[in-house]
Amino acid sequence: MSSLPPHIVKICGVTNPDDALAALEFGANALGFNFYPQSPRCISPTAAAQIAALAPNALKAGVFVDEDPARVAEICRLAGLDLAQLHGGEAPANIPYWRACRVPVSGDFLFPDEPGATAFLLDTASETLPGGTGQSFPWTAARTTAHRVIVAGGLSAANVQQAIREAQPWGVDACSRIESNPGRKDHRKMKEFIHAALAAFESC
Repeated sequence: MSSLPPHIVKICGVTNPDDALAALEFGANALGFNFYPQSPRCISPTAAAQIAALAPNALKAGVFVDEDPARVAEICRLAGLDLAQLHGGEAPANIPYWRACRVPVSGDFLFPDEPGATAFLLDTASETLPGGTGQSFPWTAARTTAHRVIVAGGLSAANVQQAIREAQPWGVDACSRIESNPGRKDHRKMKEFIHAALAAFESC
């Protein structure tokens, strides 16, 4: 994708073409591919490339946890991705990236001083998981910066409109709450989430 949209609705943890195509049909404009080996949603660069090729007009992000920067760059190249979503680790050279930040449930949070990040993705802090907790944080924490912010963590059709009203983010990101099983999306839940998010952005 050559230019950034005014708002994004991202479906993360995509593992198969059916889910990717359904997400795009429902109106999502960003897809996330997880390359963390311990994740049940982990995908190979080759498989991600095959899915990414089906979505030329969507923003495609690779999710990495404490990964070597050179490896991040190589996977992004092999899979045909637009950017890296970094949960820890140093940023690779010449690759756009989002910095994922863990927000405690108290909402006590300060954005890192990282001018190289094109956006900050906020997820709920966990002692055991780097992301994908399925839990929400106080969304007003997202409003303390002028940077682009993507809100993640526990989002579904039931709460995404409230999240957008309170956080006023650039984008929203959903994964576990719209799945039938880890790595497999529930298309009804996914459709309802995407439509609710799009409606909220349109009314902002």
